[in-house]
Amino acid sequence: MQIIIEIEGTTVPATLDDNETARDFVSLLPLSLTLEDYASTEKISDLPKKLSIKGAPSGTSANAGDLTYYAPWGNLAIFYKGFGHAAGLVKFGALDSDLDVMRKKGPIQAIIRREGNLQ
Repeated sequence: MQIIIEIEGTTVPATLDDNETARDFVSLLPLSLTLEDYASTEKISDLPKKLSIKGAPSGTSANAGDLTYYAPWGNLAIFYKGFGHAAGLVKFGALDSDLDVMRKKGPIQAIIRREGNLQ
């Protein structure tokens, strides 16, 4: 499934994996979020509810561009740098294009929606 992340005038397409976490995330869309810097590696934001991690491994490593869910905190994490293995991290998709907009310092406003959904 394709989604769109609109960040301050830039449209970033992403492809979701076929897993329970991705399906649960899609059920929340559209979302308007403030993405905050975390550890100079990722942008994070709280989600309105915890996502399912049914069938997910107990943790994973992240690559730049990965869309992930950090189950212990219940937040979305979009990596703009690679990161080693983290327990509780569930990958559910990846950005399909340039990561420059994610590397912008400070908080950024984002609207995440299904592709083709104008809301």
